[in-house]
Amino acid sequence: MNRPSLRALGLAAVLTATALTVGASQSADAGGVVTTTSSILASNGERITVTNHLTRAAQQQLTVHRGRHEYLLVWAGDTNVADTTGKSLQETRLSVNPVHVLNEDTDNLPGPDFLAVIDATKGTADYGKVVNTATVGPIVENEPHHMQYIYNKGDKIYAGGLFSDTTYVFDVNKLPELTISGTNLPQDTLCGSIPDAYWVLKDHTAYGTYMGGPDAPGPCVYSDGSVRVGNGFGGSPGEIAHIGPDGKTLSESPAALTTSEDSVDCVDYPTLVIASCANPHGIQVREDLNTMVASDYAEPRNIVLDPVKPQDANIFRDTVRTFDIKDRNDPKLISVSHMPDGPRVERNPGHEEPRGIMETTVTNLPGHKGAFASSMCGGVIYYTPDITAKQPVWREVFDDTTAAKKLNPDTVEGGGCDGGGWVQTSLDDKYLYHAVIGRGPGSLDDYDTGSAKMVYTLDIQKLLAAGTGTTCSVNRIAEVWNGGAEKDCPKLVSALPIKDLTSGGPHWGTLDNFKLGSDGFFHETTDVRRIAISDYFVARTSVDGDHRVCMINVTAGGKLSLDTSFRDENEGTPCVDFNRSSWPHGKYGNAKPHSELFVVADADLK
Repeated sequence: MNRPSLRALGLAAVLTATALTVGASQSADAGGVVTTTSSILASNGERITVTNHLTRAAQQQLTVHRGRHEYLLVWAGDTNVADTTGKSLQETRLSVNPVHVLNEDTDNLPGPDFLAVIDATKGTADYGKVVNTATVGPIVENEPHHMQYIYNKGDKIYAGGLFSDTTYVFDVNKLPELTISGTNLPQDTLCGSIPDAYWVLKDHTAYGTYMGGPDAPGPCVYSDGSVRVGNGFGGSPGEIAHIGPDGKTLSESPAALTTSEDSVDCVDYPTLVIASCANPHGIQVREDLNTMVASDYAEPRNIVLDPVKPQDANIFRDTVRTFDIKDRNDPKLISVSHMPDGPRVERNPGHEEPRGIMETTVTNLPGHKGAFASSMCGGVIYYTPDITAKQPVWREVFDDTTAAKKLNPDTVEGGGCDGGGWVQTSLDDKYLYHAVIGRGPGSLDDYDTGSAKMVYTLDIQKLLAAGTGTTCSVNRIAEVWNGGAEKDCPKLVSALPIKDLTSGGPHWGTLDNFKLGSDGFFHETTDVRRIAISDYFVARTSVDGDHRVCMINVTAGGKLSLDTSFRDENEGTPCVDFNRSSWPHGKYGNAKPHSELFVVADADLK
């Protein structure tokens, strides 16, 4: 390795050492990429590291005269042999233009997972460039999954490894460089497994949904002294973990009732004496209402332990939970609501409207108490006007079929199992944004043309204005295709098609809540004009994606359009392509971008 440059040596000052964080040697490679490493000692005595690979652009941005930048952080996993079956691997080797480029230069050994730091400062020369890849080690094949939904000043980044059962905590105060602040290993959350999503509180701690059951089958004692019996890692019931900025577990709280929820709807493998649908996936919080909402997706071992497949459609959950969080360190389960079935009668029971409630999103303004939930397998949006009620009333208010029909009037099948994912209210409570993977052609039979891969916007102003007097309910088949008939039902504003020829489509997204002010500093804003989306789900489930990260412009009226100036630095095409042969950290081939987050360093944010 080449001798460190003066600039590389100067970067030593950028790393802020703490009692737990150790700066390693800085060095530069032949391409001018500078590496810096920080580490922490995990609870098992192992040293966990994050290593930055700073390009020349990143190095310039770290200098005194760098200007102020906004970044898009993308949590991505290395594509490796474990993502493909033997048959598809053989096809890849024989293909002239393979979908997956494995890390040939490292003998197909798993490459490192990483946070890609992309310059998101519109109008600059580096817009869309990957300026740093911060690799984590020594754990590989984490299957990087979700981070928190939005970043606010002073927050850490909480990022989960789906397969490794690990939460990483990153410090972003010195962007485009990152340091590691903490980690949470499987033994740190014994009553839950398979971390999914996070919500960061005002005190910068985070709630995390652990979708799977306790690490070992049998009874598990939570922080409040209560006990639930689980069927083991990746099973049921899951939990809510409260995690500190140092990665330490502050509390583990049960997501399951003490009594059986529904032995028909709540199928567990192996069967539990006290049946539970508690597999929390999406999570959002209203601190002013002391209420947390979490949606249950599925018993996740069916994903982790590929090729095991669900034996019953009810393995995909139909439930949403609310928690009282007056004591932030002791969330109390208040309600478990089964989402109502809709007017569609599907040939495949797994495509019925309530199946797989993947995401939830809260409203934001003080006068509103409502929340939305989306079903991945069902393809619809649900709404309740009051999450503080002892038993919230949920109604179906929109079917994805209406948006799919807008893009393709010849759509012949509804939104069943269309892969609805990320759903988010605008910060001013005017609009609802939703990403949909799309159902592949032939999913039902040879006549099934599939459904749209898209991101769409709904106007929700009348729905929220109706308060608890809302009458909107999609309960007739005509409303599946044409939207809800009641006056307060959400109205489709915009539907943006996302071209993807793979088994996947757009799954996740995030709002840009930053605006550059006339003072030269960035400021947090509720006037969101950009959304970033990622096109990847989980390859091992056979729902992959084309591995692109795209920028979407949003008008004041909620209209969506692709930002064609956000271009891949290698191909020159719109969107940043994570299918590439080389990264700042080496020739590791394609990567899988699951989630993303707009972030500005604290020093640049007022």
